[in-house]
Amino acid sequence: MEQINTSARNTTSPAGSDQPRIVIIGAGPTGLAAGYRLRELGYRNFLMLEQREKVGGLAASETSPNGFIYDIGGHVLFSHYEYFDKLFDKLLGDEYQLLLRESWVWMCDRFLPYPFQNNIKYLPKEIVYECLMGVIEAQKQELDLTRFKNFEELIYGVFGKGIAKHFMMPYNFKVWAHPPKMMNKEWIGERVSVVDIARVLGNVVLDRDDAGWGPNSTFKYPRHGGTGGLFDRMRPYVQENLRLCTGVASVDVASKQVVLKDGSRESYDILLNTTPVDLLVKSIDGEVPDEVKCQAGRLRHSGSYIVGVGVEQPVPSKKCWMYFPEDNSPFYRVTYLSNYSPEVVPDASRYYSLLAEVSHSEFKPVNRATVVEDTIQGMINTKLLEESDRKDIVDAFLIERDYTYPTPSLERDCALKVLHPWLESRDIYSRGRFGAWRYEVGNMDHSVAQGVEWVNRILQDDRENELTYLAKRGC
Repeated sequence: MEQINTSARNTTSPAGSDQPRIVIIGAGPTGLAAGYRLRELGYRNFLMLEQREKVGGLAASETSPNGFIYDIGGHVLFSHYEYFDKLFDKLLGDEYQLLLRESWVWMCDRFLPYPFQNNIKYLPKEIVYECLMGVIEAQKQELDLTRFKNFEELIYGVFGKGIAKHFMMPYNFKVWAHPPKMMNKEWIGERVSVVDIARVLGNVVLDRDDAGWGPNSTFKYPRHGGTGGLFDRMRPYVQENLRLCTGVASVDVASKQVVLKDGSRESYDILLNTTPVDLLVKSIDGEVPDEVKCQAGRLRHSGSYIVGVGVEQPVPSKKCWMYFPEDNSPFYRVTYLSNYSPEVVPDASRYYSLLAEVSHSEFKPVNRATVVEDTIQGMINTKLLEESDRKDIVDAFLIERDYTYPTPSLERDCALKVLHPWLESRDIYSRGRFGAWRYEVGNMDHSVAQGVEWVNRILQDDRENELTYLAKRGC
């Protein structure tokens, strides 16, 4: 680890320069993108601080002692932004896989294509009937999302009691580790396919498959290094301004200094935070209004146990990822990660890998001591593995993160409407998946865009398109 002087340094711009000093906390997608964009525009007076030994944040990848590469969750690369697409092409060239999505739902001892509501024909007839009647009853009223007070009401009001009971309610609790009634409805956007009753009925009566919905029907994936491979390739562009293994203890807003865990300080004129905004507020040295502290404390999140399983067998399926709403497994999603790239396993002719995601929170506790075994047993329960396959499991790797999903809770928008303006009044900007705390713009491409758009705002006075909610949303 780099030895750090205990005195503050670079407190002013370089001689002959009028560039304000920017400090960036975190080298995940948002921080890296901001640094990359600063360098792209010729800006040099900035420092990026990262507590871990590698870049990438939640988009990094980990390598097990047995040589299997696992992502921190089931990431895929699809983009809403030309800038992200060009960056991807520049960094990876032709070293990527272009994949056709195969996503499935495991229910009632069988797989059916995703989205669930368009493919209920695969279920037992009594459940098909229950789901159809629920949709019909729900859609007797004209669709008006404004009449729903929370996500649970939207689920029942749009999908009906049958789909709510069998999929939407249990699945969303497994993902978010929060009851849907605690969540707002504004986040859903393109994340949730609503119900087209004619389409659903047609699929059942005419026996049609319907697996084409979604914003990511095709996606890209780095050939080498997992998702983290993309962000590892950004590192050389910001290396001169990057300091790894450097944790931040607090922020002194009065002196405009970042206090590092070794006691040294870094002065800033402008601070970009990409770590959880609730932890940022807690870390602030100096006077913080009670209302700001209160609102930071109202934000909710969940963590994850990511369990990677390596099997010494040829891969048995072409599936990409699968959803699991039932309680016979602890995970809500499993990815055949070795189908994304043959380079994430030691030898793709001999091994394949599965990546399982298990959420946890105060509302959904998970036993860390047994989560790996529970995951393997869940894979057997859902027929991803047979009991006899246990002898071929050659890798079982656990990744833990306390912050993986920023919950779009009922309190969130009111809290953010207080937090962000107060921070910005002190030249502190909080962006990224947990910095902005807005899940609906928290994918990798969104997070990169937030870093780029923030720089464009600071240096060029452009609008931050992804963050207009700060001004628009009420409570």
